[in-house]
Amino acid sequence: MHAIILAAGRGERMRPLTGTLPKPLLDINSKPLIQYHVENLVHAGINNIVINHGVFGDRIEKQLGDGSRFHANIYYSAEGNTPLETGGGIYRALPLLGDDPFLAINADIWTDFPFQSLPAYLPGLAHLVLIANPEHNPAGDFAIQDTYLANTGTRLYTFSGIGVYRKELFQEQVGGVFPLTPLIRQAVASHRVTGEIYNGVWLDIGTPERLNKLRQQIQK
Repeated sequence: MHAIILAAGRGERMRPLTGTLPKPLLDINSKPLIQYHVENLVHAGINNIVINHGVFGDRIEKQLGDGSRFHANIYYSAEGNTPLETGGGIYRALPLLGDDPFLAINADIWTDFPFQSLPAYLPGLAHLVLIANPEHNPAGDFAIQDTYLANTGTRLYTFSGIGVYRKELFQEQVGGVFPLTPLIRQAVASHRVTGEIYNGVWLDIGTPERLNKLRQQIQK
């Protein structure tokens, strides 16, 4: 399985920390956040890793290189100063992601999710990892019943930013700037997305306050 770490976000909510630094390079106890993802993927046996990036993306490439020191093969999909959003970013990187289902993970989360547990075969177009709703997303995103997701339900969970996708999910797209969520919701409506609930460690690093919270947790 190939993986893509989605690292092209501008990190506006993290200013001034991201004034000259891409958010994935923010320091977590003397190590860049994105490096934890690379190491966890390699630990799970996922060695072919694509990283998409935008503004200051060259600093990510300089930090991680070709991945050899992590026992990985790292490839880059540069978006420059015009972010393609999640859907467009993945679409642009598809030629680098092999033919089989691939894993995509948001760069700005912290988790101990065991990536090796993700399915290599998908009955549908995608498989998403859901979590209990955090404070910043109390309404949730998807319901789940018998491993299949629904867009509505009596109890909704939050999408963690960890998912496995088939390339066919993007087959009607032509590139450019577009979000991923509408594609997922369309596939969910067609009963073509499975999922699971993860109750382990997960934290969205979207604001300086959450970043400081993570640093404090790790130091304990």
